[in-house]
Parts: sequence; C-alpha cells; structure tokens
Amino acid sequence: MFSNPNANAAKKGPAPAQPIHTLLGKGTLWKGDIHTGVNSLRIEGTVEGSIHGEGEVTIAPTGIVNGTIHTKHLIVTGRIEGVFKIEQCLEIHGTGWVEGEVEVGSLVVDEGGTLLGTCTRRNLSTTPKTPPPSTDATA
Repeated sequence: MFSNPNANAAKKGPAPAQPIHTLLGKGTLWKGDIHTGVNSLRIEGTVEGSIHGEGEVTIAPTGIVNGTIHTKHLIVTGRIEGVFKIEQCLEIHGTGWVEGEVEVGSLVVDEGGTLLGTCTRRNLSTTPKTPPPSTDATA
C-alpha cells in the first residue's frame, strides 16, 4: 500500500557476469583448435593451439594458453603466450601474464598485470591527423 515503485529500481547492483557457455576445467589439456562462435569460453586448464571466437574468452588464474587467440573480448588472469587479435578489449588483471604479439581495440592492464612483447591498436591510422608543430626558429 505504501510501497514506492521506484525503490526497486534504485537498488540495482552491479551488472551480472556473462554466463559461461564452455568451460575447459583445471587439469585439462587441449591440443588443437577451439571455435566458440558467439558463446563465452573460460579456460582453467591448458590449451596448446588456437582459440577462435566472436564472444568473450576468459583465461582463469590456473589457465595457460600457448598459441593464438582471435576473439572479441579477452580477459586474462592466467598466462597466455603467442599471437592475439582482440577485436574490442583486452583486460589483463593483476595475476595476468600476456607474452607475444597483441593487436587490440582497447587495452586495460591492472596493477600487477604483465604485457611482454608488441602491442598494436586496431584502426589506428599511421599518419597523424594534425601536423606536428614547426620547430623552425627563424619565424
């Protein structure tokens, strides 16, 4: 009778985590290719090969990947080595270790996270939009 219909709207918490569609459990070794489509993938074991997806890939603290990853969004709290092409965002959390060639749309590295190798930003033109200021002292 005295309830405020907007009270529940104000109590919204953090957005729920993405559901995990595929899980490679701790202690599991996968050799070869993994194709996930738009589904999410969480790696807690070891992958030697390639991961291709259009969704989110999470490398857990116990997860190890040696190979390539091509996906939309990559979250690393474990260790990955190889070549990585991330369409949108690469997140390296405090325990995460990324080594190799990385191409990203955006990059987030938390304190303690490690990125070793080369990192290139996608869709970044190689020519500056405005010319650099003149250093000619004769003017």
